[in-house]
Amino acid sequence: MPPETELTQHLHHLSVHIGPRMMGSPGDHAAAAYIRQVFANAGLQVEEQRWDCPYWSSEAIRLEVNGQPLPAYANTYSPSCDVTAPTVAIGTIAELQAAELVDRIGILYGDLASAPLTNIGYTIYNPERDRQINALLQAKRPAALLTLEPFSRVYEPLIQDWDLGIPSASVTHEVGLRLLQNTGQTARLMMTNRSTPSSSASIIGRTTSRSPNRLVLCAHYDTKRDTPGAVDNGAGAAALLALAHRLARLPLDIGLEFVAFGGEEYYASGDVEYARRNDGRFGNILAAINLDGVGQRLGANTVTMLAESAAFHDLVAEVVQQYPGVTWAEPWYASNHYTFFARGVPSIALTSAGTMNILHRPADTMDWVSPAKLAEVVSLVTVLVERLHPLPLAWTRPPA
Repeated sequence: MPPETELTQHLHHLSVHIGPRMMGSPGDHAAAAYIRQVFANAGLQVEEQRWDCPYWSSEAIRLEVNGQPLPAYANTYSPSCDVTAPTVAIGTIAELQAAELVDRIGILYGDLASAPLTNIGYTIYNPERDRQINALLQAKRPAALLTLEPFSRVYEPLIQDWDLGIPSASVTHEVGLRLLQNTGQTARLMMTNRSTPSSSASIIGRTTSRSPNRLVLCAHYDTKRDTPGAVDNGAGAAALLALAHRLARLPLDIGLEFVAFGGEEYYASGDVEYARRNDGRFGNILAAINLDGVGQRLGANTVTMLAESAAFHDLVAEVVQQYPGVTWAEPWYASNHYTFFARGVPSIALTSAGTMNILHRPADTMDWVSPAKLAEVVSLVTVLVERLHPLPLAWTRPPA
């Protein structure tokens, strides 16, 4: 089968046949079962690393201001509520520090709504600014929150956190403008959301090897809610599955471990579970290669490296030169490679530059993915594996 056909089939199954793959959802379970079968068909030894999590869904929402209904969207993992209270507009951390929010509905806009807040329990990357905002929100105890979307006329919830415990919903800039023109007015927010016990899993496929050392290739397969997640990250998962089929039976001097991470989009639960089960075993990983958001049709594939030796960097640069469509990017952290380089494992991260603003949205369909650019990633990673597998562990690591 031509590589582009195989990649398209995997991507179609994940992003069209299954669709949204939010952690703990039926789509999440269906994707895990599909990946498990592909790994088994490739001849890999398959392990399932499972953890408990809630499956959350929004059933009904209504926002009224002075009795007039306005469109709103329940923030992911928000509890249900029926709150009637005056509104308070808050645009900066300083304003949040000074605000009186008890028995008030806070409206977060401006700097506070410039990007989604990192979850309180997110262990991959949790900047100080987000930790400060979350701590203030918990201390101020608002009755509810309304968050203005960073982009007009689309919803990507600013708050997506089951640990915060404050009812919250998103409104567009257009609705936010009306609210801010009359701050202090009374609003009513009614939401019926459901959270039921569920589980999710990362699927691991391993080759048989006499060497205790291994090379890790990984991608997450889960999505935010309400998005088919083709670029993020059906594309990376499809490339991982194609690589498993291509590399599983090659005679290599090292074991290969293919990790399809679940739970990356909300709490990095798959990374937490992987780290727990591999405590003390990161030292025998030659390198980790992460695929997240690759193959975007209007972008270029990019590569960056972390925790690498100079010799390893030079080898990757030599290989990348063979692919004129691939560019170098600055190191970035909010993905599965963090789990490895933060523990001293030399890591390569591939994504796309110049992507359209579709990630985490219903518009993230496979129309935006280029099969040729996905095939480019598979070819590049294959060459890297062929170059890396005979090398000793110390060669990829910087001097102590």
